Amino acid sequence: MNIRERIDRILEGTHNHFSCFFPGNSGFFSSAILKLFFSGVKVRKSQSSTIEKVPKDAIIIYATKHKSKFDYLFYHTRYKLYGLPYPEIGFDYKVLLWQPVTRIYKILLAHLDFFFKNMTLPDPYGSGYIRNELIDGRTGFLSIVEKKGFYLRFVKAKTDPIRYLIEMQKSIDRPIYIIPQLMFFSKNPHRSHPTIIEILFGPEDKPGKLRRLATLFKNPGKVFVETSEPVNLMQFLENPKNRDKDVEHQSLSLRRDLLIQFNRHRQSITGPVLKSREELKESILTNERLQQFMESHSKSRNIPIREVRKNADEYLEEIAAKYSPGLIKIVEVVAGWILRAMFEDVIVNTDGIDKLKAMSQKGPLVLIPNHKSHVDYLILSYLLYHSNMPCPHIAAGKNLSFWPIGPLFRGGGAFFIRRTFRGAVLYSKVFSEYIYKLLQEGFNIEFFIEGGRSRTGKLILPKLGLLSILLDAYKNGACEDMIFVPIYIGYDRVLEEKSYINELEGGQKEPENFLQVIKARKFLKKRYGKIYIQFHDPISLNELLLHYGSSLTDMIPKEKNAFCRNLGHRVINSINSVTVVTSYGLVASAILNCLKKKFSYEHLKSHFETYVKYLQTQDAKLADTLLQDHGHAVKHALDAYVQRKFIEPISKEQENHDLETEYTVNESKRPGLEYYKNNCIAFFIPAAFTAIEIQKKDTFQFSASDLHSGYAFLQEFFKNEFAYDIDKTPEYFVRKSLKAFIDEPILTPHQTLPDTYNMTPTDLKKLKLFSGFLKTYFESYLIVLNFLKRNPQNSINAKERLKKIEARGYRMYKRKEIERKEALSKVTYQNAIDFFNSRGVKGSDNKEKIDFYADRIQEYMNNL
Repeated sequence: MNIRERIDRILEGTHNHFSCFFPGNSGFFSSAILKLFFSGVKVRKSQSSTIEKVPKDAIIIYATKHKSKFDYLFYHTRYKLYGLPYPEIGFDYKVLLWQPVTRIYKILLAHLDFFFKNMTLPDPYGSGYIRNELIDGRTGFLSIVEKKGFYLRFVKAKTDPIRYLIEMQKSIDRPIYIIPQLMFFSKNPHRSHPTIIEILFGPEDKPGKLRRLATLFKNPGKVFVETSEPVNLMQFLENPKNRDKDVEHQSLSLRRDLLIQFNRHRQSITGPVLKSREELKESILTNERLQQFMESHSKSRNIPIREVRKNADEYLEEIAAKYSPGLIKIVEVVAGWILRAMFEDVIVNTDGIDKLKAMSQKGPLVLIPNHKSHVDYLILSYLLYHSNMPCPHIAAGKNLSFWPIGPLFRGGGAFFIRRTFRGAVLYSKVFSEYIYKLLQEGFNIEFFIEGGRSRTGKLILPKLGLLSILLDAYKNGACEDMIFVPIYIGYDRVLEEKSYINELEGGQKEPENFLQVIKARKFLKKRYGKIYIQFHDPISLNELLLHYGSSLTDMIPKEKNAFCRNLGHRVINSINSVTVVTSYGLVASAILNCLKKKFSYEHLKSHFETYVKYLQTQDAKLADTLLQDHGHAVKHALDAYVQRKFIEPISKEQENHDLETEYTVNESKRPGLEYYKNNCIAFFIPAAFTAIEIQKKDTFQFSASDLHSGYAFLQEFFKNEFAYDIDKTPEYFVRKSLKAFIDEPILTPHQTLPDTYNMTPTDLKKLKLFSGFLKTYFESYLIVLNFLKRNPQNSINAKERLKKIEARGYRMYKRKEIERKEALSKVTYQNAIDFFNSRGVKGSDNKEKIDFYADRIQEYMNNL
């Protein structure tokens, strides 16, 4: 056998032996080393699931932003370990030393033999090698940015992998998917001025070799990877904006889109470039809009311009956060310890976080949770940080800016807002410019649309001031899109339970101070059950405006205010729709709506199961304990309420002389039960309105159309108590509630008469389990009407009026004119005052209207 034949035999008749190919069977030794080397790097399940969703017939190309053999070897090793498609073909990569010795020999021999024959080196692109390998099922790996990339592609005319893939896609029927991959060595944001370590060893998003190795050996848990949204190359080319372009423009466009996606995804993890507080202040105070406003304000108020500027500087100092990644790391450790000490678990819908991450690449997130507890500030930032997302800037009340909490909150991203802007024109403008700057820089913002913590357990109707400021910032071009994220945060038990009840019954709210922080240590000695966090689908402002058929720029002030109001109610309804119903809320509801003064476990469980069946027809999210075992859930909640003295057990001797435990409500603790009942009340309001209207008919047969006008009245009457979906009519809610009552079954459709329903006396009692949710509110509104009936308009100021109403309510309760102690609520009184005032009922002068509403309330209460 001559030399030529021996070479051909070794090369198997082909020169297609390239170092860009790194086979899966690369040898035990190299595989073992690489597995050990990369073992500490985190890959979450949700990341691999993105890859698993790619069609089976697709050609997969992994893409990174910067060229790195480290990344290529990692994805090859780890994805092979997970059973995922792993990269074997590296575009413009040469992986020689990690190859098996026999392959290294073949590669060198093939290149030498080809060179002596053709006086050039073999080309994996021109030979069709890469194309054939990809079509045969290999997975590729490419990088978008490399040193001298432009020079190599456009001056030296080296093959551009992006262009190569586009040309390949045009010639085959199978889709090519480019899946961007990101590796993080830290969650810290970029700084506007690099540190000495970054100058010497590279930035954290593109660390040098020494920094990579140091991180991997010293703290491998810090390193994690993210998979971005796959790009379907076939769909990209079919897009009208790309379809008619030549291949060069298509490749430039795809490269640009991928770079934007990389940068946006990275920013969604680390946050935007972190500038110093002083740099942000300078940018805000010197911007043209604020400068013009200050000059105008100086002239109109006859205030020296220096004083106006001084005031603006002080206001910004009062407002602005002092975001500190180092402090956030410390707080994360402390917060984790506190949460583990006080709560059993945190239940989160992780798919909601994944949607959040994807949407955060389109624009800054505006996170809008409900507000039940001071823990809300802590838990959401803690969760996002652990989910590899930046901590948001949080709007906090100025009452929380006291030392030492204020500086800590500022370091964690809190900025402070006054309760009212009334009369503070310059403050309002400075605050608006601060919000504009946060959005322009790309920071996520968190605020509580209810304004303050809910003392009643149900959602407070939206306060629209900050929402309006956000919309104005968007209108002025602060960001391309704004993503609103309604979030539910719920607790089995809130820390502030006692103080809330005290405030509802007329006690004064204690101002936040350092002494309260010291006292808060006692909370660490108790357990408060579970925390539930549910993310509603994000709402894109661009998409919402498209659906609305208008832009904010085109809206007149009245239309913009209406849009803002509708958006606020949409957010509240979205939070209500993802509320997690717990056994504590349902047991409290069953206790308070029970028609008997004494009740047994079995009696209560029967009511409880009626509620659970109803909630399942409404697609409500039930806590895991409810889904597992109803009996255990009821018993657990009952025991908790007995322990807290909300209810009291009493023994009753049965006919067979056995003792049966019954329970009775501790009257002084009813407001506590009311709080937990209100945690889930939103789901029951449509059924409650429908049930009371059926009861009011005082007949065992009725038609659905008989209920519509009454439902609409109640919806309007309690508009300050319960938010409702403005896109849906009373007819819709009545129809949905009737269907649930039929499924129960409480109602029976008439066999011959359309839209007509029958029920029995027993069914009527079951309806009271639903209408009973309204009794407390009817009684509160009756107390307010009773006061207005006896006092002329403007005879007393607003603060004193509320005190007088509280006294009137207490007297009516003592005289048994009302039954429920929980009706003595300052919050509900104020809502009632606001409603009656909006209807022209402001005092005894409005006797006719007072009589009308008093008669309607009494009519409803006669059926409860």
